[in-house]
Amino acid sequence: MLPRREKAEKITAAEAAPVDDEPDDWDKRIIDTGCSAENETLRMCFVDKKDWRLCKAEMAAFRKCWDAHGNIARTGQRNV
Repeated sequence: MLPRREKAEKITAAEAAPVDDEPDDWDKRIIDTGCSAENETLRMCFVDKKDWRLCKAEMAAFRKCWDAHGNIARTGQRNV
């Protein structure tokens, strides 16, 4: 257990860290697909359940959005 002084210093340092609300390159690429909400839902499903097989509905919604926004042609991917 940390002494109170060290614990207080760590909390203060964490609170002093700047908040980065700007989207990074990954966020921008996801936003450009038009499916960022579906992507986030799918990611959170996996985080919660730790098994992609339990996220089939979320994956289907993401795939439907992906197809609807023409991302297959844009990214040069093919369905398998």
